[in-house]
Amino acid sequence: MANTSDIRNGLCIKYNHDIFKIIEFLHVKPGKGPAFVRTKLKSVTSGKVIDNTFSAGHKIDEVRVETHKFQFLYAEGETYHFMNTEDYNQITLEKSVLDAPGLLKEGAVVTVIINSEDQMPLSVEMPASVILEVASTEPGVKGNTATNATKPAVVETGAEVMVPLFINEGDKIKIETDKGTYKERIKE
Repeated sequence: MANTSDIRNGLCIKYNHDIFKIIEFLHVKPGKGPAFVRTKLKSVTSGKVIDNTFSAGHKIDEVRVETHKFQFLYAEGETYHFMNTEDYNQITLEKSVLDAPGLLKEGAVVTVIINSEDQMPLSVEMPASVILEVASTEPGVKGNTATNATKPAVVETGAEVMVPLFINEGDKIKIETDKGTYKERIKE
Protein backbone atom coordinates (compact mmCIF):
# COMPACT_ATOMS: atom_id res chain seq x y z
CA MET A 1 0.00 0.00 0.00
CA ALA A 2 1.27 3.43 -0.93
CA ASN A 3 -0.07 6.84 0.03
CA THR A 4 -0.50 10.18 -1.72
CA SER A 5 3.13 11.20 -1.19
CA ASP A 6 4.17 8.30 -3.49
CA ILE A 7 2.08 9.59 -6.43
CA ARG A 8 4.13 10.22 -9.57
CA ASN A 9 3.55 10.25 -13.33
CA GLY A 10 3.37 6.73 -14.75
CA LEU A 11 2.39 5.10 -11.43
CA CYS A 12 -0.23 2.36 -11.91
CA ILE A 13 -2.87 2.02 -9.20
CA LYS A 14 -6.03 -0.02 -8.53
CA TYR A 15 -9.01 2.31 -8.18
CA ASN A 16 -12.77 1.65 -8.55
CA HIS A 17 -12.24 -2.01 -9.60
CA ASP A 18 -9.96 -1.02 -12.50
CA ILE A 19 -6.27 -0.28 -13.07
CA PHE A 20 -5.38 3.34 -13.78
CA LYS A 21 -2.13 5.02 -14.79
CA ILE A 22 -1.44 8.48 -13.35
CA ILE A 23 -0.76 10.87 -16.23
CA GLU A 24 -0.85 14.17 -14.29
CA PHE A 25 -0.84 15.16 -10.63
CA LEU A 26 -0.64 18.28 -8.49
CA HIS A 27 -0.08 18.50 -4.74
CA VAL A 28 -2.27 21.32 -3.38
CA LYS A 29 -1.93 22.87 0.09
CA PRO A 30 -4.65 25.50 0.45
CA GLY A 31 -4.47 28.24 3.07
CA LYS A 32 -7.51 26.78 4.83
CA GLY A 33 -8.29 23.10 5.16
CA PRO A 34 -6.29 19.93 4.60
CA ALA A 35 -3.86 19.31 1.72
CA PHE A 36 -4.91 17.13 -1.22
CA VAL A 37 -3.59 15.72 -4.50
CA ARG A 38 -5.43 16.48 -7.74
CA THR A 39 -4.80 13.73 -10.33
CA LYS A 40 -5.67 12.83 -13.90
CA LEU A 41 -6.00 9.04 -14.25
CA LYS A 42 -6.13 7.00 -17.48
CA SER A 43 -7.77 3.58 -17.43
CA VAL A 44 -5.40 0.99 -18.90
CA THR A 45 -8.32 -1.23 -19.94
CA SER A 46 -10.62 1.31 -21.65
CA GLY A 47 -8.33 4.31 -22.24
CA LYS A 48 -10.86 6.58 -20.50
CA VAL A 49 -9.36 9.58 -18.65
CA ILE A 50 -10.87 10.74 -15.35
CA ASP A 51 -10.05 13.49 -12.85
CA ASN A 52 -9.82 12.52 -9.18
CA THR A 53 -8.82 14.20 -5.93
CA PHE A 54 -7.16 12.25 -3.13
CA SER A 55 -6.96 13.75 0.37
CA ALA A 56 -3.42 13.96 1.83
CA GLY A 57 -2.32 10.67 3.41
CA HIS A 58 -4.99 8.65 1.54
CA LYS A 59 -3.92 5.01 1.00
CA ILE A 60 -3.69 3.95 -2.64
CA ASP A 61 -3.35 0.40 -3.95
CA GLU A 62 -0.22 0.37 -6.12
CA VAL A 63 0.14 -2.20 -8.93
CA ARG A 64 3.61 -3.76 -9.27
CA VAL A 65 4.80 -3.38 -12.85
CA GLU A 66 7.76 -4.33 -15.03
CA THR A 67 8.96 -2.41 -18.06
CA HIS A 68 10.26 -4.05 -21.23
CA LYS A 69 11.46 -2.65 -24.55
CA PHE A 70 9.35 -3.71 -27.50
CA GLN A 71 9.75 -2.95 -31.20
CA PHE A 72 6.63 -1.96 -33.16
CA LEU A 73 6.17 -4.35 -36.09
CA TYR A 74 2.88 -3.45 -37.80
CA ALA A 75 -0.75 -2.44 -37.29
CA GLU A 76 -3.67 -4.60 -38.37
CA GLY A 77 -6.99 -2.80 -37.99
CA GLU A 78 -7.42 -1.96 -34.29
CA THR A 79 -4.60 -4.29 -33.14
CA TYR A 80 -0.90 -3.39 -33.02
CA HIS A 81 1.85 -6.02 -33.08
CA PHE A 82 5.05 -5.65 -31.01
CA MET A 83 8.17 -7.80 -30.51
CA ASN A 84 10.21 -8.00 -27.29
CA THR A 85 13.76 -6.84 -28.13
CA GLU A 86 15.32 -9.28 -25.61
CA ASP A 87 13.57 -12.63 -26.19
CA TYR A 88 11.78 -11.90 -29.52
CA ASN A 89 8.33 -12.88 -28.17
CA GLN A 90 5.50 -11.11 -29.95
CA ILE A 91 2.42 -9.51 -28.38
CA THR A 92 -0.63 -7.77 -29.80
CA LEU A 93 -2.20 -4.75 -28.14
CA GLU A 94 -5.43 -2.86 -28.75
CA LYS A 95 -5.25 0.67 -30.17
CA SER A 96 -6.94 2.06 -27.00
CA VAL A 97 -3.89 1.09 -24.87
CA LEU A 98 -1.56 3.27 -26.97
CA ASP A 99 -1.10 6.95 -26.11
CA ALA A 100 -0.26 8.18 -29.63
CA PRO A 101 -0.87 5.40 -32.18
CA GLY A 102 -0.79 7.87 -35.09
CA LEU A 103 2.87 8.70 -34.40
CA LEU A 104 4.02 5.06 -34.23
CA LYS A 105 6.36 4.17 -37.11
CA GLU A 106 7.29 0.58 -37.99
CA GLY A 107 10.55 -0.37 -36.25
CA ALA A 108 10.12 2.19 -33.43
CA VAL A 109 11.14 0.97 -29.96
CA VAL A 110 8.65 1.67 -27.15
CA THR A 111 8.46 0.77 -23.46
CA VAL A 112 5.61 -1.59 -22.54
CA ILE A 113 4.47 -1.60 -18.91
CA ILE A 114 3.46 -5.12 -17.81
CA ASN A 115 1.56 -6.11 -14.65
CA SER A 116 3.95 -8.32 -12.59
CA GLU A 117 1.07 -10.37 -11.12
CA ASP A 118 -0.60 -11.68 -14.29
CA GLN A 119 1.94 -10.63 -17.02
CA MET A 120 -0.74 -8.58 -18.83
CA PRO A 121 0.46 -5.49 -20.76
CA LEU A 122 -1.00 -2.36 -19.14
CA SER A 123 0.21 0.52 -21.31
CA VAL A 124 2.74 1.62 -23.90
CA GLU A 125 5.10 4.55 -23.32
CA MET A 126 6.27 6.26 -26.47
CA PRO A 127 9.69 7.93 -26.69
CA ALA A 128 9.58 11.65 -25.74
CA SER A 129 9.79 12.62 -29.42
CA VAL A 130 9.76 10.94 -32.83
CA ILE A 131 11.24 11.99 -36.18
CA LEU A 132 8.85 11.56 -39.10
CA GLU A 133 8.81 12.67 -42.73
CA VAL A 134 6.12 15.04 -44.00
CA ALA A 135 4.09 13.16 -46.63
CA SER A 136 1.83 16.02 -47.71
CA THR A 137 1.20 19.67 -46.86
CA GLU A 138 0.07 22.82 -48.64
CA PRO A 139 2.83 25.19 -49.74
CA GLY A 140 3.31 28.21 -47.45
CA VAL A 141 2.15 31.61 -48.72
CA LYS A 142 5.03 34.09 -49.01
CA GLY A 143 4.66 37.12 -46.77
CA ASN A 144 2.24 35.34 -44.39
CA THR A 145 4.81 35.05 -41.57
CA ALA A 146 4.01 38.08 -39.43
CA THR A 147 2.68 35.84 -36.65
CA ASN A 148 3.24 32.24 -35.62
CA ALA A 149 1.18 30.97 -38.52
CA THR A 150 0.80 27.20 -38.89
CA LYS A 151 -0.67 24.82 -41.43
CA PRO A 152 -1.73 21.15 -41.27
CA ALA A 153 0.73 18.51 -42.49
CA VAL A 154 0.23 14.76 -42.84
CA VAL A 155 3.29 12.73 -41.77
CA GLU A 156 4.35 9.31 -43.09
CA THR A 157 2.31 7.44 -40.44
CA GLY A 158 -0.91 9.21 -41.47
CA ALA A 159 -1.16 11.50 -38.42
CA GLU A 160 -1.92 15.19 -38.92
CA VAL A 161 0.31 17.73 -37.18
CA MET A 162 0.21 21.54 -37.24
CA VAL A 163 3.56 22.84 -38.57
CA PRO A 164 5.08 26.27 -39.40
CA LEU A 165 4.64 27.61 -42.94
CA PHE A 166 8.27 26.92 -43.98
CA ILE A 167 7.86 23.11 -43.70
CA ASN A 168 7.58 21.38 -47.08
CA GLU A 169 6.81 17.85 -48.29
CA GLY A 170 9.78 15.53 -47.74
CA ASP A 171 11.11 17.45 -44.71
CA LYS A 172 11.83 15.44 -41.58
CA ILE A 173 10.33 16.92 -38.42
CA LYS A 174 10.59 16.13 -34.72
CA ILE A 175 7.22 15.70 -32.97
CA GLU A 176 6.59 15.64 -29.21
CA THR A 177 4.63 12.43 -28.60
CA ASP A 178 2.81 13.43 -25.41
CA LYS A 179 1.13 16.46 -27.03
CA GLY A 180 1.43 15.49 -30.70
CA THR A 181 2.95 18.87 -31.52
CA TYR A 182 5.71 20.01 -33.88
CA LYS A 183 9.06 20.63 -32.17
CA GLU A 184 11.65 21.33 -34.89
CA ARG A 185 12.77 20.58 -38.45
CA ILE A 186 15.62 18.07 -38.74
CA LYS A 187 18.48 19.03 -41.09
CA GLU A 188 20.17 16.15 -42.90
